[in-house]
Amino acid sequence: MQRNVLASLPSWCSHWLGYRDDPVKPPPKYLIYLWSFIGAFCGLSVLTALFSYSEYFLSRGVPVIVASYGASAVLVFGAIESPLAQPRALIFGHFISALIGTCVTKLFEFLPDARFHELRWLAASLSSAIAVVAMEVTETTHPPAGATALLPATNEEIRALSWYFLPIVLLSSAILMVVGLINNNIQRRYPIFWYAPVKPQPAKPADQEKV
Repeated sequence: MQRNVLASLPSWCSHWLGYRDDPVKPPPKYLIYLWSFIGAFCGLSVLTALFSYSEYFLSRGVPVIVASYGASAVLVFGAIESPLAQPRALIFGHFISALIGTCVTKLFEFLPDARFHELRWLAASLSSAIAVVAMEVTETTHPPAGATALLPATNEEIRALSWYFLPIVLLSSAILMVVGLINNNIQRRYPIFWYAPVKPQPAKPADQEKV
């Protein structure tokens, strides 16, 4: 299904969405290292530049970058064939974790400030643990998102964002994915799948092939 949908698009479009008619031959190691460096540099530079120089985000106290995206860059640009690096895991893993972290932190904020700070470790641990299970259930496991779940309880800048943390996470994930689509499809292929791995077609029996 996934391949058919992408195959119906013009080749100039489907190529940048990761579709290939034929298997992609891996480039030499030195080119893989080069494109991993370029992709990680460009992806993180776009994120930090956006949040550092946009008055819109500065006025809302958005941090220069959500720290967990440094780890996401390792997957999106350095391990592009891993299921953990595919768009479904990148987008929904971070969003689900951010939502859980924000909700758990909000519950703990009903406590007095002094008590909240004493139990900050519990809020952070619960957030990350619940996020791990939620990602497993939804098949969106993305290891850096475990840190995203921690941030509302442990980072004052993120805590101050409150619910606004969720669109920031969505935007950050989308930007990293777009840079990944451009960079990784020049000489490699990304994503390997969008929603779920494409199951290989069963081989035809030899007697049917002769017919």
